Amino acid sequence: MAVGTTSAGIAYAQGFQDAQRIGRDAMVRAVATIAGAVSCPVSADIEAGYGPSAADVAVTVDAVLDAGVVGINLEDNTHAGTSTPLFDIDEQCSRISAAREAAERRNVKLVINARTDTFLIGVGSDVEERLRQTVERGSRYLRAGADLVFVPLLVDLALVKRLSEELQGRISLMALPGAPSIRELFAAGAARVSIGQLAMLATLGSLKRIAEEMKQQGTWRSIEETFYGFAEAEALFARPAAVSRSLTRS
Repeated sequence: MAVGTTSAGIAYAQGFQDAQRIGRDAMVRAVATIAGAVSCPVSADIEAGYGPSAADVAVTVDAVLDAGVVGINLEDNTHAGTSTPLFDIDEQCSRISAAREAAERRNVKLVINARTDTFLIGVGSDVEERLRQTVERGSRYLRAGADLVFVPLLVDLALVKRLSEELQGRISLMALPGAPSIRELFAAGAARVSIGQLAMLATLGSLKRIAEEMKQQGTWRSIEETFYGFAEAEALFARPAAVSRSLTRS
Protein backbone atom coordinates (compact mmCIF):
# COMPACT_ATOMS: atom_id res chain seq x y z
CA MET A 1 0.00 0.00 0.00
CA ALA A 2 1.17 3.54 -0.78
CA VAL A 3 -0.21 7.06 -0.60
CA GLY A 4 -0.19 9.12 -3.77
CA THR A 5 -0.61 12.87 -3.40
CA THR A 6 -2.85 14.87 -5.71
CA SER A 7 -1.70 18.18 -7.12
CA ALA A 8 -5.25 19.50 -7.47
CA GLY A 9 -6.27 18.40 -3.97
CA ILE A 10 -3.26 20.07 -2.37
CA ALA A 11 -3.60 23.20 -4.50
CA TYR A 12 -7.32 23.59 -3.73
CA ALA A 13 -6.70 23.14 0.00
CA GLN A 14 -4.31 26.09 -0.15
CA GLY A 15 -6.43 28.35 -2.32
CA PHE A 16 -4.84 27.75 -5.72
CA GLN A 17 -6.10 26.37 -9.00
CA ASP A 18 -4.43 23.22 -10.35
CA ALA A 19 -1.71 23.08 -13.05
CA GLN A 20 1.41 24.30 -11.22
CA ARG A 21 -0.10 27.52 -9.89
CA ILE A 22 0.84 26.51 -6.36
CA GLY A 23 4.57 26.49 -7.12
CA ARG A 24 7.36 24.12 -6.17
CA ASP A 25 8.08 25.32 -2.63
CA ALA A 26 4.48 25.24 -1.40
CA MET A 27 3.89 21.83 -2.98
CA VAL A 28 7.04 20.36 -1.46
CA ARG A 29 6.06 21.63 1.99
CA ALA A 30 2.66 19.94 1.70
CA VAL A 31 4.21 16.71 0.44
CA ALA A 32 6.72 16.73 3.30
CA THR A 33 3.88 17.10 5.82
CA ILE A 34 2.09 14.10 4.31
CA ALA A 35 5.24 11.97 4.14
CA GLY A 36 6.03 12.79 7.77
CA ALA A 37 2.56 11.87 8.97
CA VAL A 38 2.21 8.36 7.52
CA SER A 39 4.10 5.09 7.86
CA CYS A 40 3.50 3.88 4.30
CA PRO A 41 5.42 4.90 1.16
CA VAL A 42 4.46 8.19 -0.47
CA SER A 43 4.44 9.07 -4.16
CA ALA A 44 4.29 12.78 -4.99
CA ASP A 45 2.48 14.39 -7.88
CA ILE A 46 5.07 16.94 -9.04
CA GLU A 47 2.93 18.04 -12.00
CA ALA A 48 5.25 19.00 -14.89
CA GLY A 49 8.28 19.40 -12.62
CA TYR A 50 7.80 23.14 -11.86
CA GLY A 51 9.89 24.31 -14.76
CA PRO A 52 10.36 23.40 -18.43
CA SER A 53 13.93 22.15 -18.39
CA ALA A 54 15.48 18.86 -17.34
CA ALA A 55 17.43 20.81 -14.71
CA ASP A 56 14.14 22.13 -13.26
CA VAL A 57 12.85 18.58 -12.94
CA ALA A 58 16.05 17.47 -11.21
CA VAL A 59 15.73 20.29 -8.65
CA THR A 60 12.14 19.30 -7.94
CA VAL A 61 12.99 15.61 -7.60
CA ASP A 62 15.79 16.43 -5.17
CA ALA A 63 13.34 18.50 -3.13
CA VAL A 64 10.69 15.80 -2.87
CA LEU A 65 13.31 13.16 -2.08
CA ASP A 66 14.38 15.39 0.80
CA ALA A 67 10.70 15.39 1.82
CA GLY A 68 10.73 11.60 2.06
CA VAL A 69 8.93 10.39 -1.06
CA VAL A 70 9.83 7.32 -3.06
CA GLY A 71 7.70 7.89 -6.16
CA ILE A 72 6.60 10.70 -8.47
CA ASN A 73 4.11 11.54 -11.19
CA LEU A 74 5.69 13.64 -13.95
CA GLU A 75 3.53 15.14 -16.71
CA ASP A 76 4.28 15.95 -20.33
CA ASN A 77 1.72 18.79 -20.28
CA THR A 78 3.49 22.14 -20.58
CA HIS A 79 0.63 24.06 -18.90
CA ALA A 80 1.67 26.92 -21.15
CA GLY A 81 -1.67 27.55 -22.85
CA THR A 82 -0.05 27.48 -26.30
CA SER A 83 -0.70 25.64 -29.55
CA THR A 84 1.79 22.97 -28.43
CA PRO A 85 0.33 21.80 -25.10
CA LEU A 86 2.65 18.80 -24.72
CA PHE A 87 6.42 18.78 -24.44
CA ASP A 88 8.25 17.46 -27.47
CA ILE A 89 8.91 13.72 -27.00
CA ASP A 90 12.70 14.12 -26.97
CA GLU A 91 12.41 16.97 -24.49
CA GLN A 92 10.14 15.00 -22.18
CA CYS A 93 12.46 12.00 -22.35
CA SER A 94 15.32 14.23 -21.21
CA ARG A 95 13.18 15.44 -18.31
CA ILE A 96 12.35 11.86 -17.29
CA SER A 97 16.01 10.87 -17.55
CA ALA A 98 16.92 13.82 -15.32
CA ALA A 99 14.46 12.60 -12.70
CA ARG A 100 15.94 9.12 -12.84
CA GLU A 101 19.51 10.42 -12.63
CA ALA A 102 18.67 12.64 -9.66
CA ALA A 103 17.31 9.64 -7.78
CA GLU A 104 20.22 7.38 -8.73
CA ARG A 105 22.73 9.93 -7.46
CA ARG A 106 21.07 9.48 -4.08
CA ASN A 107 20.71 5.71 -4.40
CA VAL A 108 16.90 5.91 -4.33
CA LYS A 109 14.87 3.46 -6.39
CA LEU A 110 12.37 6.12 -7.35
CA VAL A 111 9.15 4.93 -9.00
CA ILE A 112 8.48 7.26 -11.94
CA ASN A 113 4.87 7.36 -13.12
CA ALA A 114 5.27 9.20 -16.43
CA ARG A 115 2.01 10.91 -17.31
CA THR A 116 1.01 11.64 -20.87
CA ASP A 117 -1.99 13.86 -21.53
CA THR A 118 -2.75 12.56 -25.00
CA PHE A 119 -6.24 11.43 -23.99
CA LEU A 120 -6.81 14.25 -21.51
CA ILE A 121 -6.41 16.99 -24.12
CA GLY A 122 -7.64 14.93 -27.08
CA VAL A 123 -4.48 14.68 -29.17
CA GLY A 124 -4.99 13.63 -32.79
CA SER A 125 -7.94 13.63 -35.14
CA ASP A 126 -9.53 10.48 -33.70
CA VAL A 127 -9.09 7.81 -31.07
CA GLU A 128 -6.83 5.68 -33.29
CA GLU A 129 -4.37 8.55 -33.72
CA ARG A 130 -4.63 9.27 -30.01
CA LEU A 131 -3.79 5.68 -29.15
CA ARG A 132 -0.90 5.60 -31.61
CA GLN A 133 0.64 8.73 -30.12
CA THR A 134 0.12 7.36 -26.61
CA VAL A 135 2.00 4.18 -27.53
CA GLU A 136 4.78 6.21 -29.16
CA ARG A 137 5.19 8.54 -26.22
CA GLY A 138 4.78 5.82 -23.63
CA SER A 139 7.37 3.54 -25.22
CA ARG A 140 9.90 6.35 -25.33
CA TYR A 141 9.16 7.39 -21.74
CA LEU A 142 9.76 3.84 -20.51
CA ARG A 143 13.09 3.69 -22.32
CA ALA A 144 14.03 7.06 -20.80
CA GLY A 145 13.64 5.66 -17.29
CA ALA A 146 9.95 5.67 -16.39
CA ASP A 147 8.44 2.69 -14.56
CA LEU A 148 4.85 3.23 -15.66
CA VAL A 149 2.97 5.26 -18.25
CA PHE A 150 0.05 7.20 -16.75
CA VAL A 151 -2.85 8.01 -19.12
CA PRO A 152 -5.57 10.12 -17.44
CA LEU A 153 -9.07 10.00 -18.96
CA LEU A 154 -8.49 6.57 -20.51
CA VAL A 155 -11.00 4.12 -18.95
CA ASP A 156 -12.49 2.38 -22.00
CA LEU A 157 -11.68 -1.29 -21.34
CA ALA A 158 -11.10 -2.19 -24.99
CA LEU A 159 -8.66 0.70 -25.42
CA VAL A 160 -6.94 -0.08 -22.11
CA LYS A 161 -6.37 -3.63 -23.31
CA ARG A 162 -5.02 -2.46 -26.66
CA LEU A 163 -2.68 0.03 -25.03
CA SER A 164 -1.42 -2.61 -22.60
CA GLU A 165 -0.69 -5.00 -25.46
CA GLU A 166 0.88 -2.48 -27.82
CA LEU A 167 2.92 -0.59 -25.24
CA GLN A 168 4.47 -3.71 -23.71
CA GLY A 169 4.98 -1.86 -20.45
CA ARG A 170 3.05 -1.09 -17.30
CA ILE A 171 0.23 1.42 -17.56
CA SER A 172 -1.36 3.57 -14.87
CA LEU A 173 -4.93 4.88 -14.99
CA MET A 174 -7.12 7.29 -13.06
CA ALA A 175 -10.63 6.43 -11.94
CA LEU A 176 -13.52 8.65 -13.05
CA PRO A 177 -17.22 8.80 -12.17
CA GLY A 178 -18.85 6.01 -14.16
CA ALA A 179 -15.57 4.24 -14.93
CA PRO A 180 -15.26 0.45 -14.81
CA SER A 181 -14.31 -1.12 -11.49
CA ILE A 182 -10.72 -1.46 -10.40
CA ARG A 183 -10.90 -5.22 -11.00
CA GLU A 184 -12.06 -4.66 -14.58
CA LEU A 185 -9.31 -2.10 -15.20
CA PHE A 186 -6.67 -4.45 -13.79
CA ALA A 187 -8.04 -7.32 -15.90
CA ALA A 188 -7.79 -5.13 -19.00
CA GLY A 189 -4.09 -4.50 -18.32
CA ALA A 190 -3.72 -1.64 -15.84
CA ALA A 191 -0.90 -2.02 -13.31
CA ARG A 192 -1.95 0.94 -11.16
CA VAL A 193 -5.21 2.85 -10.64
CA SER A 194 -5.43 6.09 -8.66
CA ILE A 195 -8.28 8.45 -7.87
CA GLY A 196 -6.44 11.72 -8.53
CA GLN A 197 -8.44 14.68 -7.26
CA LEU A 198 -11.72 12.75 -7.02
CA ALA A 199 -11.73 12.55 -3.21
CA MET A 200 -11.22 16.32 -3.02
CA LEU A 201 -13.99 16.94 -5.56
CA ALA A 202 -16.31 14.60 -3.66
CA THR A 203 -15.51 16.49 -0.46
CA LEU A 204 -16.30 19.80 -2.16
CA GLY A 205 -19.58 18.33 -3.38
CA SER A 206 -20.41 17.29 0.19
CA LEU A 207 -19.60 20.75 1.53
CA LYS A 208 -21.78 22.31 -1.16
CA ARG A 209 -24.75 20.15 -0.14
CA ILE A 210 -24.21 20.95 3.54
CA ALA A 211 -24.06 24.69 2.86
CA GLU A 212 -27.12 24.65 0.63
CA GLU A 213 -29.18 22.69 3.18
CA MET A 214 -28.15 25.00 6.02
CA LYS A 215 -29.02 28.09 3.98
CA GLN A 216 -32.28 26.84 2.49
CA GLN A 217 -33.68 24.60 5.23
CA GLY A 218 -31.67 25.22 8.39
CA THR A 219 -31.19 21.47 8.91
CA TRP A 220 -28.19 19.12 9.14
CA ARG A 221 -29.10 15.90 7.37
CA SER A 222 -26.25 16.22 4.87
CA ILE A 223 -23.80 16.37 7.76
CA GLU A 224 -25.39 13.35 9.42
CA GLU A 225 -25.03 11.24 6.27
CA THR A 226 -21.23 11.35 6.30
CA PHE A 227 -20.49 12.40 9.88
CA TYR A 228 -17.15 11.27 11.26
CA GLY A 229 -16.83 11.30 15.04
CA PHE A 230 -14.56 13.82 16.76
CA ALA A 231 -12.89 11.10 18.85
CA GLU A 232 -12.23 9.01 15.74
CA ALA A 233 -10.72 12.00 13.98
CA GLU A 234 -8.49 12.78 16.95
CA ALA A 235 -7.31 9.16 17.03
CA LEU A 236 -6.04 9.46 13.47
CA PHE A 237 -3.45 11.93 14.71
CA ALA A 238 -2.64 10.31 18.05
CA ARG A 239 0.57 8.55 17.05
CA PRO A 240 3.90 10.28 16.37
CA ALA A 241 4.81 10.90 12.77
CA ALA A 242 6.61 8.03 11.08
CA VAL A 243 9.14 7.96 8.28
CA SER A 244 7.87 6.71 4.92
CA ARG A 245 9.27 3.40 3.81
CA SER A 246 10.54 2.64 0.34
CA LEU A 247 8.04 1.35 -2.17
CA THR A 248 10.46 -1.42 -2.93
CA ARG A 249 10.16 -2.66 0.65
CA SER A 250 6.37 -2.61 0.88
